[in-house]
Amino acid sequence: MSFFISDAAAAAAPAQQADPMTSLIFFGGMILIFYFILIRPQSKRAKEHRELVAGLSKGDEVVTNGGLLGKITGVSEQFVTLEVADNIEVKIQRQAVGTVLPKGSLKAALKD
Repeated sequence: MSFFISDAAAAAAPAQQADPMTSLIFFGGMILIFYFILIRPQSKRAKEHRELVAGLSKGDEVVTNGGLLGKITGVSEQFVTLEVADNIEVKIQRQAVGTVLPKGSLKAALKD
């Protein structure tokens, strides 16, 4: 390669140092990407679930995280009592409720 650059000029050229500001901007950009892709959506889902659990009331039709469908017959500070069939009630933790169903969907689900 000595055709284009002489050997003496190539050996004398100092190595380029990376600009510290560029590295700082890149690092800050990566933090922003992680925040908007991972952290923010997870905290938003957690907030929605806390609001759902806080708003549980007697008569709501719910699905638990385990897939159990039932109608709430009793609510306490830590637990919820679900009626899963006629005269069959199950007590679960409030945090185990995954979804609140629209009224009447429990009867439609039991017909199937």
